[in-house]
Amino acid sequence: MQSFHGLGRGRRRPGGRRLVGRDGLSLTALRAGAEAGTILVRALASVRGGCPVLVETGTNEHPARLKVGIVGPGRAGTALGRALARAGHEVVAAAAVSEQSKLRVSEHFPRARLTDSAGVLGAADLVLLTVPDDVLPSLVEGLAATDAPYAGRLIAHASGAHGIRVLDPATRAGALPLALHPVMTFTGREDDVDRIKGVSFGVTAPDQLRPAAEALVIEMGGEPVFIPEENRALYHAALAFAANHLVTLVSQAASLLREAGAENPNRMLGPLLGAALDNALRFGDAGLTGPVARGDDGTVAAHVAAIGAHEPAALPAYRALARLTADRALAAGMLSASDAERLLDVLGEHR
Repeated sequence: MQSFHGLGRGRRRPGGRRLVGRDGLSLTALRAGAEAGTILVRALASVRGGCPVLVETGTNEHPARLKVGIVGPGRAGTALGRALARAGHEVVAAAAVSEQSKLRVSEHFPRARLTDSAGVLGAADLVLLTVPDDVLPSLVEGLAATDAPYAGRLIAHASGAHGIRVLDPATRAGALPLALHPVMTFTGREDDVDRIKGVSFGVTAPDQLRPAAEALVIEMGGEPVFIPEENRALYHAALAFAANHLVTLVSQAASLLREAGAENPNRMLGPLLGAALDNALRFGDAGLTGPVARGDDGTVAAHVAAIGAHEPAALPAYRALARLTADRALAAGMLSASDAERLLDVLGEHR
């Protein structure tokens, strides 16, 4: 049984799930032991001015159950939709183009209606725009140009590169904009929804919507980290630096090891990379090891010669990363100025 109440009258439900904060998660609502669903009710009330929303009346049901729509139910959109469904919300509509995406909808959201993007907006309270970064601006603008029903709806995208400015056409039409980016890769497997647990989300939202954004992330099992709009590109660049470039580095290292005669380079690299990542996360620059950190210019010169002979296309990347490592080691007091000068001479572009 469901009933409509003014949002400002949403009450705390004793049967709901209580959230437990992790160390360092400084949300007032968590410290007070409030439920994320109740936070969501109050946050929406503050921006909707008492606009009615659906409030469940059963004691074990979500106090602010939202109808969720997904535009672009790919791997990320499906994982986020499933996480919201687990939290008590309902995926009611989706707009999918590929047969694979349509199959995901029928498999994971059997009660959801397949429709177009405007139809998703018309059916949902919360719309996830989980499309590629370069498609998002034209999608938002196109829906606004056709007078799609943005007004009063939470419109959230999961792009790391964009903040909420990309949603300006929707915001002008009355939408409530959110940027909720999970710092995780998804594979399309069944366990994708479980990978969200404990994952940080880069959140950008207007001040009055921050509690709602944080509550949604917590309900999905994530940890919200607020990123100002003006820092969104830097935030995404940092993540790409770490994750995307790591894949390239590991693949290139494996290729060099094969050239050197190693039959199973991945097995050789696994323990080393695991220890290096652990050291980096625990100790930062103090975890640096290797010939650059030691100022061993002779060894670095041998590296430059060997890579230049076998994989010359990889040499600029080795030089650039070695120079950056030397700069950081010098700044951390691990490398003397004289050792750094010899290293940088070896790493110069001249041959």
